[in-house]
Amino acid sequence: MEDSDSSRTPNPESTAAEADDLTILCITGWCRNGSTILGNVLNEVPGFFHVGEIHFLWKNSAGLGVNNLCGCGATLTECPVWSEILPVGRPAGVSPIEHAKNVIRRQRAVVRTRHTWRVMRNGIDSSDLTEHAELMTAVYRAVAERTGSRVLVDTTKIPGEASLLPRLPGIRTVFVHLVRDPMAVSNSWRTPKDYVYTMSAGKNTAYWRAFNIASRAILRRYPQQSMLLRYEDFIADPAGTVDTLLRMCGADPAGNPVHGQTVSLHTNHTTTGNPDRFRTGETVIRPTDESWRTSLPLPARLATTVVAWPMAWRYGYRALGGLRVPARPVTTPPRLVTAPTVPSRPVTAPAAPAEPALEDGSVGSGS
Repeated sequence: MEDSDSSRTPNPESTAAEADDLTILCITGWCRNGSTILGNVLNEVPGFFHVGEIHFLWKNSAGLGVNNLCGCGATLTECPVWSEILPVGRPAGVSPIEHAKNVIRRQRAVVRTRHTWRVMRNGIDSSDLTEHAELMTAVYRAVAERTGSRVLVDTTKIPGEASLLPRLPGIRTVFVHLVRDPMAVSNSWRTPKDYVYTMSAGKNTAYWRAFNIASRAILRRYPQQSMLLRYEDFIADPAGTVDTLLRMCGADPAGNPVHGQTVSLHTNHTTTGNPDRFRTGETVIRPTDESWRTSLPLPARLATTVVAWPMAWRYGYRALGGLRVPARPVTTPPRLVTAPTVPSRPVTAPAAPAEPALEDGSVGSGS
């Protein structure tokens, strides 16, 4: 589709968002959950900017991943936004590739999915976490200043990264735990898309389970600034969903870009995500997500059912049959976000459940 405004590169002259007025709308959950389209819809709201899966910015910009393109079509190192952000936090005399490797090492050491509970319980308790928190704080603020935004939408979906956000000074966080029918997710992972690989139903659903367990723990820890959202409810009522999210971020619902099931998408600057992020123009959000019923083989359905149970039932999905109840308009009461109070002493958090051995903390749409 043609871009109706391909020149929507953020203006460096825009008024910078104040550090204490910056909100991160963090979408958690497992990949192929619809976070890319939700993020790009929110990208159309005045004052909002969708950064994509920023966790992979350094990996992909250094050529260590499989996707080095920004949503605008340029390589990350040549994008008018990310080319200015990448030097942020890089020590003098350190090359971009060395810096990227250092960031990746810290990510794997302290903000993998398995580290979610430790970060919530102990806060920033190591030099690696301190350095990573300082980097992410500086990068988020630099993006807000460069784009003139006051709300950044981060669709990284790695719970370890998400659990660190409330510890970043001068930044408010809104958490959206986005869940999609595991059958639809397994079906999506069957088909390769450009730089996105495939994954078996059993392996993908093990990830689905682990990432959703960790994401649920974050929502339980920060209930006043969090929302559980099913993808099926979002597509059934996209305008209502966006309205609720805007209110949670303290934004004016009049900026809602969705009209019925339609939204006009412009060029974005997502660091990575589902390849559909490159689509622009008038976009119709289909109100149902049922293609898996005719295309997902029975063995894959059975594997998905076994691994996802009983969590799938908790979210309203029944074995082999999809939604237990029809998708419905979002009715979550809107909450204005206030800066979280970080306790001065450690808060007891539940112990992390056993994770599948395959979890490496760096999987993602663009990894």
